[in-house]
Amino acid sequence: MRNLIFFMHTSLDGFVAGPNGEMDWIKFDDAMFDFVATMTEQADTALYGRVTYEMMQSYWPKAGEKPNATKHDIEHSNWYNKVSKVVLSKTMDETGLHNTKVIGSQLTDNINKLKQQEGKNILIFGSPGASQSLLNEGLIDEFWLFVNPIILGKGMPLFKDITSTTKLELAASKNFACGVIALHYVKF
Repeated sequence: MRNLIFFMHTSLDGFVAGPNGEMDWIKFDDAMFDFVATMTEQADTALYGRVTYEMMQSYWPKAGEKPNATKHDIEHSNWYNKVSKVVLSKTMDETGLHNTKVIGSQLTDNINKLKQQEGKNILIFGSPGASQSLLNEGLIDEFWLFVNPIILGKGMPLFKDITSTTKLELAASKNFACGVIALHYVKF
């Protein structure tokens, strides 16, 4: 069975974006990009909410072709273009989408079918609304939280409207020179 793994940057006080959706406070470095690349190598499916999918789709398909493309841009663009994409949306239509499936209903049944298919892991990047729906249904198996050294005070919360308890065990942690700490939790 494939694992559904959640990746998210968060502030120390638990926000994933500022009050106006800003994410300019998120820190990155090359070591973090290399680290995340080891995770994407173990996945063949990317899962997004509609808003995050539209943001990703507007950048990643051509990011590796830009004259100033970084090593990370090239690698992640290549990965993004080859993996299957799944979008959780009640308003999107699959028509005209390449290598993309839209799930608009029967979330638990559809995600469990996806997890039972042959293949590598399924990664969900960001997508706080979709992630909350998946968490409420008990569908997320692992969490990678990238805790940034900032206190925002207000913004979009990491977990909002969670209706059930999920017990987790710390499996690993990793410090990055940019000040971010990655925490890996697994559901038990």
